[in-house]
Amino acid sequence: MKADFHVHTTYSDGAQAPEEMIQTALNMGITHLGFSDHSFTWYDTSCCIPESVIPAYRAEIERLKVKYSGRIKVYCGLEQDIDSPLPQAEFDYLIGSVHSLCAQGRWFPVDWKREHIESLCELMGGDIYRVAEAYYDRVRQVAEQTHCDLIGHFDLIAKLNDRCHFFDEGHPRYVSAWQRAADELLKADIPFEINTGAMARGYRSQPYPSGEIIAYLARQGARFVLSSDCHDKKNLLWSFEKVKPWAEELGGWVIDWQPQHTER
Repeated sequence: MKADFHVHTTYSDGAQAPEEMIQTALNMGITHLGFSDHSFTWYDTSCCIPESVIPAYRAEIERLKVKYSGRIKVYCGLEQDIDSPLPQAEFDYLIGSVHSLCAQGRWFPVDWKREHIESLCELMGGDIYRVAEAYYDRVRQVAEQTHCDLIGHFDLIAKLNDRCHFFDEGHPRYVSAWQRAADELLKADIPFEINTGAMARGYRSQPYPSGEIIAYLARQGARFVLSSDCHDKKNLLWSFEKVKPWAEELGGWVIDWQPQHTER
């Protein structure tokens, strides 16, 4: 099984249409490909699927499932943001994610610009660990709120924190915050992504979650699924061959996962 289930297309903020992604996947020998464009969020419409376009997205993926049947297994998923309404239509799977924080009535993505993190810090009394705690308080609820099948980029708050630009990832408050979220999500028995997207785009030297978090989760029996969070066809399966043995050395149980229909 050679699979990638976190893939974005031109229906949200990806660079290619779904069929072009499939053609690239076939050339790479990929056996299972899941599309997971961003769910609609009212406060930031720049990167998500408009609500009116969701039927067309689903119809296109269903068409491609039939067209490429026997050559590759195609799935229609959604990256379900914690702030999005639950989908009314059926999807093959959902990736539960947190992308933004609200402070004093203003919303900021945590993974786009350093200025956004700086603004959040200022609005939260200049306390960067308060920002991190607020983020992980939301992550703690992602399984319950999104009814997801995979936990997406658990420590996205650290994307722009290379070389501890904003905070020390070993600080007791930061560690306590992510551990509280991890402990809550472990109860749901849902696999966590090992997501190489920020590596492919040069933001991080390791995937989400960090090695320390993977080791902690692994000790509690978590399962992991490799994903590329691909927004461009050239990044499909990015560094999977390096990341999998690295994660397994940390104790991570990387599984061959594929969506199973579940009632939501």
